[in-house]
Amino acid sequence: MTARPAVLFVCMGNICRSPLAEAAFRQAAGAAGLEVVVDSAGTGNWHAGSPPDRRACAVARQHGIDMGRYRARVVRPADFTRFTHIIALDHANLAHLRAMRPEGARAALSLLLDHVPGRQGEAVADPYYGDASGFETTWRDVSAGAEALVRLLQGRP
Repeated sequence: MTARPAVLFVCMGNICRSPLAEAAFRQAAGAAGLEVVVDSAGTGNWHAGSPPDRRACAVARQHGIDMGRYRARVVRPADFTRFTHIIALDHANLAHLRAMRPEGARAALSLLLDHVPGRQGEAVADPYYGDASGFETTWRDVSAGAEALVRLLQGRP
């Protein structure tokens, strides 16, 4: 790619899965020396302006990442032109993104795990209603997706 990739991760409320995906991707891209624009957002507005779930922040901290400055926001129509890739964390959010996608939008839409060999079509499980162990499972999934997405953006298999 000639232009710097810009990636937006999307879940429902933007307080669990998508900020963890953003954090994992920032870490993976930085380690690979890949210059990217990255953000996360939600399809629902009830958490707009809120920090990530404390359990998401805790698992990120365990992996050396501080998400203290992250704040939830809602996907906007302009995101479809600003970002080259909009990555949904599950099928419902992917359907929502497809429905709201403006005509002429440049962003490629996909599920995060579509980029992980053998995991295509899988959703990242929502840990919100479970205990802290679900956030570690989510971290493993978003980390695998982030690593695969970095390889894709670098043109590596």
